[in-house]
Amino acid sequence: MAETKKISYGHELTKGILKENPVLRLVLGTCPTLATSTSVVNGVGMGIAATIVLVCSNIVISALRKVIPSKARIPAYIVVIASFVTMVQMLVKAFVPALDKSLGVFLPLIVVNCIILGRAEAFAGKNPVLASACDGLGMGIGFTAALFCMGTVREILGAGTFLSGIDTMIGSFVDLKGFTGFDFSEGLANIGLAPMTLFILPAGGFFVFGMLMALVNRLAEKKGKPKAALEGCKGCPHAAACAMCELPGEQTPEDPEKKEAATV
Repeated sequence: MAETKKISYGHELTKGILKENPVLRLVLGTCPTLATSTSVVNGVGMGIAATIVLVCSNIVISALRKVIPSKARIPAYIVVIASFVTMVQMLVKAFVPALDKSLGVFLPLIVVNCIILGRAEAFAGKNPVLASACDGLGMGIGFTAALFCMGTVREILGAGTFLSGIDTMIGSFVDLKGFTGFDFSEGLANIGLAPMTLFILPAGGFFVFGMLMALVNRLAEKKGKPKAALEGCKGCPHAAACAMCELPGEQTPEDPEKKEAATV
């Protein structure tokens, strides 16, 4: 049914930037966002890696959507995603080893990033290949943009630097002429100030995340869009098929025998 509708590729490409930003609007991928946004370089590196996996996995899953059995779709999606994550990790290890070391375990954990699995389930498994590619690219750009914004605020306020370590990320591909990023720490020391280390700690990450989410909600509200809402399992694309959760209003009647045993 979804395939008979007219698809706007421009809409699919741009919706993930603000309207349906996976981090700040759909509240997905929060763990890697908070963990890797301590600096701009780490955040952008993670965003690019996730975007490549998103686009490639969306294309393959969309191409195989009529072949993959409905009951086996989640394991099949995981196999496809894991294959591309392995490829990306090997490429990063080979060409940008400093970034691989910096991201650590969060690079292979892209396999279980709910943004990627969520788009596979909610979009790629039901739409044509080109539309799925646009959706993956748009969501990847939105994810990278959110990481860039968070990394900028946290790195400047928490470490007194900006783009620190950029030479380790693209220095081997582009001649940066010795540029290693901006360092404001000396200037701050001259006026009796110091970076606020809190911002590169988890507490600072949650604070910046909340402020950016409030800002994006405000912008979306001005355009007539609903605010982002945390609805627990109800917001998960697999909630309807999950036997482990009961959505509000769908609770099963309590077993009289269990109730009696509980009262005893």
